[in-house]
Amino acid sequence: MLAEGIPVTVIKDGQERGDRVWLVDFQDPENNVFFAINQFTVAEHNQNKRPDVVLFVNGLPLVVIELKNPADKQATLRKAFDQIQTYKSVIPSLFFYNAFCVISDGLEAKAGTISSAFSRFQTWKTPATSLRTGIDGKKESSPQVSQLEALIKGMLNKATLLDLIRNFIVFERDKKTDTKTGLVQIETVKKIAAYHQYYAVNKAVETTRLAATEKGNRKAGVVWHTQGSGKSLSMVFYAGKLIHSLDNPTIVVITDRNDLDQQLFDTFAASASLLGQPPVQAESREHLKSLLRVASGGIVFTTIQKFFPDNDRAIYDRLSERRNIIVIADEAHRTQYGFQAKLIDTRDGAGKPDGKRLAYGFAKYMRDALPNASFIGFTGTPVESTDINTPAVFGDYIDIYDIAQAVEDGATVRIYYESRLAKVNLTEDGRKLIEELDKEMSDDGASETRMAKARWTKLEAIVGHPERLKNLARDIVSHYEKRAEFFEGKAMIVTMSRRIAVALYDEIIALRPQWHNEDLKSGALKVVMTSSSSDKIEFDPEDPESLVIPAYHRTNKEDRHLLSDRMKDPQDPLKLVIVRDMWLTGFDVPCLHTLYIDKLMKRHTLMQAIARVNRVFMDKPGGLVVDYIGIGNALKEALDFYSSSGGKGDPAETQEKALELLLEKIEVVHQMFHGFDYKRFFNVGTSERLSIILQAEQFLLVQEQGKERFIKESTTLSKLFALSVPHEDALALTDEIAFFQSVRARLLKFEGESDDGGKKSYETAIRQIVNQAVASTGVVDIFDAAGIKKPDISLLSEEFLQDIREMKHRNLGLELLKKILNDEIKVRLKFNITEGKNLLEMLEATIKKYQNNLLSTAEIIEELLAIARKIRAVDGLAEKLKLTKDEFAFYTALEVNDSAVKVLGDETLKSIAREIADKVRKNATIDWTMKESARARLMVIVKRTLNKYGYPPDKQQKAVDTVLKQAEVLADHWVEQ
Repeated sequence: MLAEGIPVTVIKDGQERGDRVWLVDFQDPENNVFFAINQFTVAEHNQNKRPDVVLFVNGLPLVVIELKNPADKQATLRKAFDQIQTYKSVIPSLFFYNAFCVISDGLEAKAGTISSAFSRFQTWKTPATSLRTGIDGKKESSPQVSQLEALIKGMLNKATLLDLIRNFIVFERDKKTDTKTGLVQIETVKKIAAYHQYYAVNKAVETTRLAATEKGNRKAGVVWHTQGSGKSLSMVFYAGKLIHSLDNPTIVVITDRNDLDQQLFDTFAASASLLGQPPVQAESREHLKSLLRVASGGIVFTTIQKFFPDNDRAIYDRLSERRNIIVIADEAHRTQYGFQAKLIDTRDGAGKPDGKRLAYGFAKYMRDALPNASFIGFTGTPVESTDINTPAVFGDYIDIYDIAQAVEDGATVRIYYESRLAKVNLTEDGRKLIEELDKEMSDDGASETRMAKARWTKLEAIVGHPERLKNLARDIVSHYEKRAEFFEGKAMIVTMSRRIAVALYDEIIALRPQWHNEDLKSGALKVVMTSSSSDKIEFDPEDPESLVIPAYHRTNKEDRHLLSDRMKDPQDPLKLVIVRDMWLTGFDVPCLHTLYIDKLMKRHTLMQAIARVNRVFMDKPGGLVVDYIGIGNALKEALDFYSSSGGKGDPAETQEKALELLLEKIEVVHQMFHGFDYKRFFNVGTSERLSIILQAEQFLLVQEQGKERFIKESTTLSKLFALSVPHEDALALTDEIAFFQSVRARLLKFEGESDDGGKKSYETAIRQIVNQAVASTGVVDIFDAAGIKKPDISLLSEEFLQDIREMKHRNLGLELLKKILNDEIKVRLKFNITEGKNLLEMLEATIKKYQNNLLSTAEIIEELLAIARKIRAVDGLAEKLKLTKDEFAFYTALEVNDSAVKVLGDETLKSIAREIADKVRKNATIDWTMKESARARLMVIVKRTLNKYGYPPDKQQKAVDTVLKQAEVLADHWVEQ
C-alpha cells in the first residue's frame, strides 16, 4: 500500500481509467508531514498503552521506538524488545502500518521488524543520510557518538526512512512441512535491510545507472559482502530499486550451478511483492532466448551454461540490443565468466575425437547475446588479484563488507578451526598425495590434468579406506556427542566422493543404529547428494567395482527440499548430514554449528564452505570447523589472499585461541576467589556444597563491585567454554566452571530478573555441567544452608527479621532481604496497587541511597527491616479497620486523596469502599476489562457512589481512575473465584 500506492478508478475525458493514489510522496520527502510523538496513547481492548515515541508520516504510525533508562541497569535492550512484543499483543492495531521498530537503552540502539527475533535487531553504524549528501555510508560514527544518535541521524532522517520503506523491506513467505503430520504451514517473515546492505545497494544502483548510459562502460562493479551477511537479500533489494530507477529494465540473474540457481530463485520469488513481478527460471537454452528477446521488463534466472552456442559454433545468437538489460552474477569470480579462448576436442558420432574447435569463456557468449547489457557481480569472497576476467566483465569494487565488520555488527559469528589429523591418521603416501594434489587443484576443487585425476583416484582410495572410515566415524560421533552435551545444534560432514559419503554413513550407523531411518521424514543422519542411473542400488557381484547407492540415499529435488527444511528446523531430529558438494554454498542453516571437513578445498570454495557455520542463532557463540584431511595450509592461503584483497578479520580462528582465552579468563575468576578454598566443594555432600556456594557468594559480595565483576567474567567464561569443547583441556575444567556458574546463578536469583542485558548469557552451553556437578542427592532446606531458622508462619515475622539482622554473612543477609521484600511487594501489587506502589517506591529509594554510598550495609539492613515492618503493619490495618482484603484495597485507593479524608472522615471512606467493592464485584465478568460498554457502566456506578457520599467533585476523576485500575487488578481473581 505504501510502496505501490492504492489502485483507483478515475474518470478522464469521460472515460474510466486506472490510476494510483500515493499515501507518501517518495520523490520529494519534504512534501510529506512528519511527526514524532512522545508518549502517544493507544487504547484498545480497554487497555491503554503509551509507547515512548511513535513516528508518523502523513498520519500513519510507521515507526515505534521504545526507550529505556541508561542509568537503570535493569532497563536493558532486551526489556525494550519485550515491551514491543507486549504492545504487539495488547495494541495490535498500532502495528497495522508499522515499517519497523527501534529499541534503545540510551546508548545501544537497534532496529528490526515486527517479526524479527531479538537476535535479528541490528545497529545502524553510520550517520550518513543518503547518496545526495556525498557521504557513502561507509564512514562509521565516532565512538563518542551513541548508537541511538547514529541511528536517528542515519536511519530516521526523512530521505532514508522513506527509501527504506519503499525499497528495503521484503515479506518472505516460507513454506514449512511438519514431518510428523505432513501439514504444510506458510509463515510470513518481514525483513529490513541492515545499514551495510542499504548503502551498498544505493551505490550499486548509482554505478549501474551510469554504466547503462550511452557513454557508460557497462561495468557496474562488484559488491563483496562476506558470506552470511545477507548477500542474496542485497541482490533482491538491488533488483527492486533498479526497477524503479531504470526504464523497465530486464534483469538477468546468473549462477554456475543448478542448486545455487534454485536457492537464489527461491529468495527472489519469496520477495515478489518488492520486485513488482515474479521471477522466471529459464528451463532451456531456447527458453532463455525467448525470455531475453522481449521488448522490456522481466527478471530472468539462468545458469551460465545456457549461454553456450548450439552446434559447436563460436558465436552465440544476438538476442537484444537494449541498454537497460542488467546482468547480475552470483559469486562473480569464477573462471567461467572469462573471455579466453582455447582449443577443445570435437567428437564423431561414436564419441571419438575427430578434430579441434575454438571455444570461449561464457562471458564472451553473454556479450554476443546481449552486447549492450551492463554487468554487476555479487560475491561473498574477494576477487583474486590474478583474476583478470572478473574486473574485465564487472569492473571495480563498489562496496566491501568484510568478516571483521560482520562479526562486530553481530551479522555473523566467529568461526573457529580445529585440526584432528592426530585422531585420524593418514599414511605418508596419503599425506604426499594430498600435498601434490593440493598444488594442482583449481579454485573450484576440481583437478584439470589426467595425472592429477589419477592421483585423486588413488587418494580417494586411501582416504576412503574402510579402517580409516571406521576411525573417522568413531571420532566424529564422539566429538559431536560431546559438543551436543554442552551446545545444542547441528553438524555437516563434507566428504571427497559419493562412495565415501555412503560408506561413512554405514560406519556411523553401525555405531548409532538409532540414527538410521529409510524414511526421509525421520532419522538423525542423512546423506545429501545426487545419484545417476549408472549407480547400483545394491551390490552386484558381476560388477563389484561399481558404486552402490541404496534407494534411501537417492533424492530428487523435492526430497532435498524436504531435507533442507528439516535441517533448518532446530527442533527436527535430523542433526547431521553428509555431503560432497551440495549445501556448501548459499545454504543458510543458523543452527548449524560444526562442519567436519574430509575433502580438499581451496580459496573461494573453502571460504564458502566454512561460512556455513557463521550464521547468528540464539546464544550460539561461534561456529567450529573440524579438519580431518589437512586444509590448514589452504586456510592460511585463503586468509593471506583475503587480507591482501582489503578484507579485515580472520575467516577462522583456531580452537586453540578460544582455549587460550578460556584459560586466561579462568585465571581471572581464580583471582577473584583468592583466599577462599572453593575446591573443597568437589569432595563434599550436597548439603555442604550448597553451604559452600553461599559462602562463595558472601566472599564475592564483600568485594568492591564483586558481584558485578563476577557475573560479567563468568558469563564470558561460559561463552569461551562453549567454543572450546570438546577439547580435552576444556573438558578438564568442567567441574570448576560448573561451580562458578552455580555461584553466578545464586547471585542472579537475588536480582529478581536475569542479567542478560539483552543477551542470552550463553546458558545453553553450560546447562548440563551445572546439573552434573551439583547433582541433588536429597532435599535440602535452603534456609538451613544459609544458616538461619526457617520461619513457621511468615517471612516477615519478627523472629525471622531478627535472624536476618544477626546473620553472620551480612552481605548475604542484605541480598536475601532485598529479594524477599521485592517478592512480597509484588504479591501485594496484585491485590492493592496503591499500597503496593507506595511500598515499592520506599524499597527503591532505600536501595538507591545504598548504591550511592549514603548508607552502610548495617544501615540499609535496618532500613529494609523497617520497610518489612511497614508491610506487616499495612497487612494488619485491614483487620483493624474491619475491612476485607478487597474492601481495604479500594479504601487505600480512595484514601490517597488527603483532602477527601479531611472532608469525609474515616468512617465514610470505609462505607464508600465497602459499597464500591460490592458493586464492582457484582459487575465483574470474564470479559469486562475487554468491553468498553462494561467499563463505561462501571465508571457510572463509581461516580454515583462517590456523589452519594459527597466525595469532593474536583477530586472525583482521579479517584475514579484509581478505583478502575484497582478493579482491573482484582477482576481476574474474582472471576476465578
